[in-house]
Amino acid sequence: MCGIIGYIGDKCAADILISGLSHLEYRGYDSSGVALMHGSEIDIYKASGKLINLIEILKTKKAVTSISNIGIGHIRWATHGLPTTANAHPHTCTCKSLTLVHNGIIENYQELKEDLLKEGCIFRSETDTEIAAHLIASEYGKTLDLLEAMQNAVKKIKGAFAFCAIHKNEPDKIVVAKRNAPLVLGVGNGENYIASDIPAIIEYTKKAIYLSDYQVGVITKNDIKIYDEKGKLIPNKIEYMPFEAMAISKLGYKHFMIKEIHEQSDVVRNNLQGKLIEHNKPIKLDDFKLSSSDIKKLSRIQIIACGTSLHAGLVGKYIIEKYAGIPVDVEASSEYIYRETIADKNTLVIGISQSGETADTITAIKQVKEKKSHIAIITNRADSTMARLADSLIPVNAGIEVSVAATKSYMAQLISLYLLAIYLNEAKGIKEYKEEIARLKQELIELPNKIEALLENTSEIQRVAKKYSSYKNFIYIARGINLATALEGALKLKEISYINATGYGAGELKHGPIAMLDENMPVLAILNTGIVYDKVLSNCEEARARQAKLIGVTNYISEKDRALFDDLIMIPDASDILSPALNIIVLQLLAYYIAEYLGKDVDQPRNLAKSVTVE
Repeated sequence: MCGIIGYIGDKCAADILISGLSHLEYRGYDSSGVALMHGSEIDIYKASGKLINLIEILKTKKAVTSISNIGIGHIRWATHGLPTTANAHPHTCTCKSLTLVHNGIIENYQELKEDLLKEGCIFRSETDTEIAAHLIASEYGKTLDLLEAMQNAVKKIKGAFAFCAIHKNEPDKIVVAKRNAPLVLGVGNGENYIASDIPAIIEYTKKAIYLSDYQVGVITKNDIKIYDEKGKLIPNKIEYMPFEAMAISKLGYKHFMIKEIHEQSDVVRNNLQGKLIEHNKPIKLDDFKLSSSDIKKLSRIQIIACGTSLHAGLVGKYIIEKYAGIPVDVEASSEYIYRETIADKNTLVIGISQSGETADTITAIKQVKEKKSHIAIITNRADSTMARLADSLIPVNAGIEVSVAATKSYMAQLISLYLLAIYLNEAKGIKEYKEEIARLKQELIELPNKIEALLENTSEIQRVAKKYSSYKNFIYIARGINLATALEGALKLKEISYINATGYGAGELKHGPIAMLDENMPVLAILNTGIVYDKVLSNCEEARARQAKLIGVTNYISEKDRALFDDLIMIPDASDILSPALNIIVLQLLAYYIAEYLGKDVDQPRNLAKSVTVE
């Protein structure tokens, strides 16, 4: 959620920190700040609101900031305390000798604060982070060594954290620590970097060291030393960062979101490459480590995810149960972790997360690993915490997604789940759907071309978006496999336009939501040819009878039924089973164009974060 950047070397630290923070804006934030060290002095600059507010402050201080070659920076998403300048990071101790930035949540901050107040610490903010600054400074007073102070302090802290600290008495280093929050070290030549995510530093270096939980590091301009939980120095494992700087460019598009929507045909191709060769050949998932005999022993599958990834999981449930014949439970990670974990060695647990750093899902995965279940992770980040917890990894190959509202990563998750469902079917040797699966494989191969055809002409979607942009509420309905599409489409509209949109199973409309329907309540219905087509059409008639405005998204409509709808958006022809991959693009575009007409901040909607690293 929050973003961290740190630099030590010979360049202007302020410029690198601001550049890094600008590449972390997609994570979601409400304030920003930097701390710049020169000699034995630390200057702190903070601002609430957008990063541009901090940039304007730094412009007036250029003579001072330009001489600093070491610094730490932060963008904050408020958890404890309002999004004010006082609560923005960095935070300092009482005497302002130590300065710190932090991602995560300190769960025992109140208990620690009571002890620190007794020591005479003076608090200037409402945040849990300031407790860490005082605590580390307190430990420094005992050890006079920043590394030891950090090592001792983190042992007393409960919760999640990525810390990045500097001290006036040790002006040649930055000390970091990590537990349940992402932190990566960028390795340079005569300079080194710290960041909470790759985009912040990708333009400066391609070499990285990924900190593991409970590790503490000391970074100087020429060296990086990492210590484990017991204080033992461990070898540095340098890896190559997978993203190009071009991935964080809009490439001429107005927003990252519309760029990423248009990238979805290539995302599908990337996911199919090497896995789906031909419609008459079996799926290859080399990184899925369960043998055919183990797959045949599976008694259940659990899919654990949050938000958009949870909706992808609902599609996965439908196709896995259909083709693999294995019961599938789909549950929000935030709920899963607070009930009895019922799983065993014959349970396959699938964790889905765009970032691979979703705190609730990580906690759930750790809990279920203790039950000896096989863990498969579907993620866009093969370098993430969840990927490192996996027994089997299914990388979705979507490339970096900058817009907070997930689009292409959702598509990639869908395709990964289709491939997995077919793979499980083939591993179990189920013959019942052999011909249908061959047709589905061929459809998957043809899907990128259909996506491109849909994206070539969006004028009707834009017209509908403009027509309905003034409405304050929407209802999305569907049945069967597209219920998840309705939920995801409604979520997209809420996220970026702030219009209250709710998804329902169309059959549930008459069990309560129908009370909301009148001429001021548009109803968007997803109805594709298939087993539930006539049922959804009947539900549309119920909505029309209550004078609701009716929008249809479909691959087919008869002439006699056209008059039922105020507006129709057609998708390329597709089977019902694969239609979610086309329907969702319509709903993504509809949300995007409505938000654009309303003048909303499409890529960085208020209150939201790209990677939710706190529970």
